[in-house]
Parts: sequence; C-alpha cells; structure tokens
Amino acid sequence: MQLVIANKNYSSWSMRPWVLMTHFDLPFQETLVMLAKPDTAEIIRRYSPSGRLPCLIDGRITVWDSLAICETLAERFPEKTLWSTDPVARARARSISAEMHAGFAALRNNMPMNIRARASADRLQRLDADTHADIRRIDAIWSEALAHSGGPFLFGEFSIADAMYVAVVMRFQTYGPVLSRAAADYMARVIALPAVQSWIAAAEQEEGIARYDEVL
Repeated sequence: MQLVIANKNYSSWSMRPWVLMTHFDLPFQETLVMLAKPDTAEIIRRYSPSGRLPCLIDGRITVWDSLAICETLAERFPEKTLWSTDPVARARARSISAEMHAGFAALRNNMPMNIRARASADRLQRLDADTHADIRRIDAIWSEALAHSGGPFLFGEFSIADAMYVAVVMRFQTYGPVLSRAAADYMARVIALPAVQSWIAAAEQEEGIARYDEVL
C-alpha cells in the first residue's frame, strides 16, 4: 500500500490515516508531497483524482479521503479491530468520526494545524464565538466517550475515532484552549503515542511555509 500525504507540520487530514496505519503497524510506503511548490498541484493530481491529499493506493484501488481510507483499512484488516467490536460503541464512534469529518468548520478555518507553532494568548482570545463553540463540543465529545468507555482512549483502545481527532489534539496543543481535565488528560495520552511522536518529530524537521505560519 502507498499512502500519499502532504507536509506533516500542516496537513491535518494526512495525519489521520498515517497515525492509524503506523499505530496498528499496517504495511505501507509513504509518499510525501510538499505544499506550496510550483509543481505541487501537478504532483498531487498524479495520485489523487480530487487533487487533495491524503490518498491511499493499493493495487487497483485508490481512495482519496481520510475517513474513506480508514473505513477501507478496517475492511482490509478486520483482525486489527480498527473500530470497536461493540455495535453500540461502533455506531457512536462512526457518528463522532463523521461529525469531525463534516463539521467544525470554524475550528478548522480559525485554528489551522501548525505543530511547530505555539499561539499567543491574544491569538486565542481573538477566536470567534463559533470557534469556541466547536472547542466546547469537542471537549464534550471526548469527555462523554471517555466516561462511557473508561478510557484510556475514546472507545477503550485506540481506534479510528481517535485517529479522526488526532489533528485536533495538535491544534489544541498549538492554541492552548482551556479544556476539562478529562479532555486535557486524553490529549496527553494521544500525544504520548509512539505513532504521534514520530509524526511530530518529522513535522519539526520540515521547512516552514511563510503564508501558513503568518496566520499565527
């Protein structure tokens, strides 16, 4: 399998399947496409029909959406238990994963992922009401799931649901919103995962892109 991704410092959607595949030790070859280069769009189009990353290529199969990639992997590797085996928990996990996939536009627009950066307190205070509402909703999602499952991750063991929120963990580390104790402790456990640490280490070595860094 080949996973085509963009810059690890900035590409939140790329991070999700990469962390999932690395955590579960799924075999894949990484292809990294650097953003903001003259030929970036052309290179991405060679792999992804949508012109967006990530993209998973497995023989004749091409999948070009983070959640679709995760679902494809769950089908391909059922023994890895990428979703909870409990049908009630699995339905809830799919729901919150889809909510992350389709929602939280204010948070994504106003808190772009930048793993190396740390925002000032003033930057956090300037976030609008919709963004703060997204932060509260995510805190509630995490806290409720952890209370129900008992942790350490959203549905017990690490799963697709956690992978779908891993880039939010990175955003919260950058911008520093006030979170509940349960959410803050969950963040710490996610950050400590070897797969996440590996992604962070690579992100810290990448060349910066001025127009992405300037928003902070």
